[in-house]
Amino acid sequence: MYWRRIAELPSWMRAVMLGQLVSAAGALAWLYLTLYLVQDRGMSAQQAGFAAAAYGVGLVGGNLGGGWIGDRFGLRTAAVASQLTWAITCAAMPLAPNGWLAALGALAGLCGGATRPNLSALVAISLPAERRREGIALSRTASNAGFMIGPPLGGLVAAYDFSLVFVFDAVTSLVLAFVIWRWAPPARRVRQVVRLRGSVDRSLLILLAMIVVLDTACRQIYVTMPLLLRDAGSPPVAYGVLIAVNSVLIVCLEAPLAIRLRSHQALRVIAAGSALVGVGLAVLGIWPALMGAVVAIVVITAGEMLYKPTATAHVADLAPEGMVGRYSSLYAAASVSGMFLAPALGGVAYEHVPRLLFPIAGGLAVAAGVVLALTRQAAARDALPSASTAQRSSGS
Repeated sequence: MYWRRIAELPSWMRAVMLGQLVSAAGALAWLYLTLYLVQDRGMSAQQAGFAAAAYGVGLVGGNLGGGWIGDRFGLRTAAVASQLTWAITCAAMPLAPNGWLAALGALAGLCGGATRPNLSALVAISLPAERRREGIALSRTASNAGFMIGPPLGGLVAAYDFSLVFVFDAVTSLVLAFVIWRWAPPARRVRQVVRLRGSVDRSLLILLAMIVVLDTACRQIYVTMPLLLRDAGSPPVAYGVLIAVNSVLIVCLEAPLAIRLRSHQALRVIAAGSALVGVGLAVLGIWPALMGAVVAIVVITAGEMLYKPTATAHVADLAPEGMVGRYSSLYAAASVSGMFLAPALGGVAYEHVPRLLFPIAGGLAVAAGVVLALTRQAAARDALPSASTAQRSSGS
């Protein structure tokens, strides 16, 4: 059944998924960035955190503006341009002096960040609403299949020469740019501006705010967990294998899970996923060792599989016709906000209060899940009077 669902996707989407797999296999530069800055560039954990945060700031800007550009000039055009400029800035990273790294990282994030919302929007407009969660999960499956290959190899390459990691990242990004240009269809351009109103405004804003909190907490596995494992005596390749475990679980389970839960209320699924992320982070705080990290990654991955495809599709469902790119950008910007918040906050916390970092991050993720659960209940209560009024009107 799983492979049949993939075969039912549009042919261009299957081609782009293959390009995503190749690109993800080489997407190593920023995965190992904090370790690279500390180990090869001689920075402290705090300095590396702030330098990586500059990339995150640019990434948020690229994600936020990318969908708007895609709606205006074409989703495919915007995605190709962002991949090309990303490859250039990524290749320049090992050549830049330390004083330029933050600025170059911000530029790289700005250039490359637009790809994700435009690809998400292309998927959303190509599939019926009832298959959006599934389609987005399958797209993530392709990327995570690449992550199964890339991080362990990246750990071995990093042990030899960290500069090669950046070069490999740039080359595989060019492959994805070509695939998108060659096979992805152009999307209709939209120039009108539609404003959110009423309860949709409140639920959307609450969801985006909680995604910011959740992403900041969850990204500690990419920012400070490699430092924790290093201090526990584990080699870089152990961290790469852990990230590969995350990808294996997503590849095997996320799309089937999305299909099984597609009829469940979106905010309930997102809230459950947020709670699981919090539990996993708490495990890492209680058991700061390699085996503790293994357990944490499994639990956190379960949470990711619940909340990420569901939240992406839910925001696309809220979008007016022709505005999916802009709405996807709103979600994409919120969902990568941790790229600058997590390194800045996590780097400082790990240097000064390392024992509190993961318990606090876990608590924030659980709190975000509680807020979303309460939001869903409030929306359900608000819908009851409207339904009663409609029944009375039809009866009269």
